[in-house]
Amino acid sequence: MSVVEEQIKKANWALDRTHSKIRFSAKHMVISEVDGQFDDFEITAFSEKEDLTDASINVKISTKSVNTHVDDRDNHLRSADFFDAENFPYITFVGESFTKLSDEKYKLTGDLTIKDITKPIELDATFGGKIKDPWGNTRIGLNIKGSLNRFDYNLKWNSLIETGGAVVGKTINFNCDVEFTKVEEK
Repeated sequence: MSVVEEQIKKANWALDRTHSKIRFSAKHMVISEVDGQFDDFEITAFSEKEDLTDASINVKISTKSVNTHVDDRDNHLRSADFFDAENFPYITFVGESFTKLSDEKYKLTGDLTIKDITKPIELDATFGGKIKDPWGNTRIGLNIKGSLNRFDYNLKWNSLIETGGAVVGKTINFNCDVEFTKVEEK
């Protein structure tokens, strides 16, 4: 059983999939941004403290679920040139720490694995708040942002355009909005 699977079992915050998304963007031909999302993912959180400073946040994303709304591009991203979804079906993040910087600002650190490469990464997180919903459930919301150099994860396919710039930029920015519901003990 992987670390992410172990964390899923002990999570006390369940992801609200209908109010959560994982988006990304990259430069295209130096002049614009292309964006997309992953449609199939799991995110778990475990925390005993109200301010979440002991939170363990873990992510498992299906590489086959990449969606840029262009079938040819999506199929290329699933191919061995990029994610190689056939051989590497998941991107994972195993959280190491969730450090409070101010009332709403946190740093989330952990290990990100894409293909067979694992590297530490530091992300910016904004705590959106904690509420009781109309059905009596406790909910929290987070926005998590970061960037990475795709070459660090062996996502190196590229082609040069006439002016010398790359078709796909090497920096990938991502922006995740996640909402969790407290799992009440039975």
